[in-house]
Amino acid sequence: MNNLQTYQTFYFVGIGGIGMSALARYFNASGKKVLGYDKTNTKLTQNLMNEGIDIVFEDLIDERITSLQKESTLVIYTPAIKTLGILDYFNQNQFEVLKRAKVLGLITENTDCIAIAGTHGKTTTSTLVAHLCKEADLPFSCFLGGISENFKSNFLYNGSKYSVVEADEYDRSFLNLSPDWAVVTSTDADHLDIYGDKSHIEEGFRQFAALVPQDKQLFVRKGLEIGRGHQTYAVNEPADYYSDNLRMDHDKIYFDFHTPTETIKDFVWEIPGIHNVENATVALAILHNLGADFDTLKKAIANFKGIKRRYTKHIYQNGKIYIDDYAHHPTEINAVMGSIKTFYPDKKLLVAFQPHLFSRTRDFADGFAESLSKADELILLDIYPARELQENFEGVTSSWLLEKVTLDKKEVSTLSDAFEKIKEKNFDILLTVGAGNIDTLYDPICEWISTIQSTM
Repeated sequence: MNNLQTYQTFYFVGIGGIGMSALARYFNASGKKVLGYDKTNTKLTQNLMNEGIDIVFEDLIDERITSLQKESTLVIYTPAIKTLGILDYFNQNQFEVLKRAKVLGLITENTDCIAIAGTHGKTTTSTLVAHLCKEADLPFSCFLGGISENFKSNFLYNGSKYSVVEADEYDRSFLNLSPDWAVVTSTDADHLDIYGDKSHIEEGFRQFAALVPQDKQLFVRKGLEIGRGHQTYAVNEPADYYSDNLRMDHDKIYFDFHTPTETIKDFVWEIPGIHNVENATVALAILHNLGADFDTLKKAIANFKGIKRRYTKHIYQNGKIYIDDYAHHPTEINAVMGSIKTFYPDKKLLVAFQPHLFSRTRDFADGFAESLSKADELILLDIYPARELQENFEGVTSSWLLEKVTLDKKEVSTLSDAFEKIKEKNFDILLTVGAGNIDTLYDPICEWISTIQSTM
């Protein structure tokens, strides 16, 4: 295979994906010609086009494709796309066609790669590590699975010594990486369409951990079985690196951080939830090992703004609170709702949830029902199919899932009807949650809630 530097043109099949778009931005920033296809025009694809990337939204073989030369063009695709005429064209005409994960591995293999893995927490942790690297002025690039609120992108180039990457377990993509530093945040069952059962996903994470050289650093949340030597991290219990003495004051969390040899008191952190203090703990452990001083890290932790669609919160003058989150697994929903109930125990919570994938809804139906039953009222949207076909999952519907939810106030809605249904409800806090296209409700909801008269 040719070296990546020999290609002048990069065509992305599925360019609107969060991981794909980070790679597209990398090559675009490197002065290469970047173009691609996606089935949906979103805010992200609009931003890519504003940055000079040519994107089409129809599966057509037009002059933009037929004029490409296979010797100078690399085609990059996401495994979420199974069949597509454009992809068939490139394969039939013998273009070099690589998965996204393979290309990410090639880009980062000559860096000191910091790879963050886990079924939950990897986006927040990798984005925080990148933020801390930037604030510590380390030479790094990052490829993230979310849009950082601090630098308004999922890609940043600040040098080439280190790379910070989100190590995606879907399709075993993370096995294409060459991590020098690595984190495993969690190994809960997910992506059972790929792994089959929990034991196989745990084996996948053990294979990922084995990629870290023995003389490098592997950090694992205490209690996980990874099968090789590593540093542990935890919250409220001793580990190699741990945080404790958590205190809440208004919307801020204060905590103390312990290394194997010292204690640093009074970090200030605005991202809610004990699980996010865990993420901060391992990020601090990494930066401590990279030589960053704690004065710098304290300031950086305090000014971390989070990630778009990861507990994005708005508090309005009328007393209403709106929270939007990407959570799409019962464990993640429990974490978000647990944070809301901790900060606002007496407020009425309306949840609008869009399940993501028929297979995940089927595999974790009881868990979803249990977590969603913690709301005061629920609007359950139709299942977002992504790469799946409904006819392959007979009987798996939102109505089927709703029957398992123990709330009295609950209903199913299409996405197109959801906004009007929300406007009819009485709530103190609205949570929209899911990984599909429920994010299209975000702007209309923000605008509408700001117009509601105060009831306080």
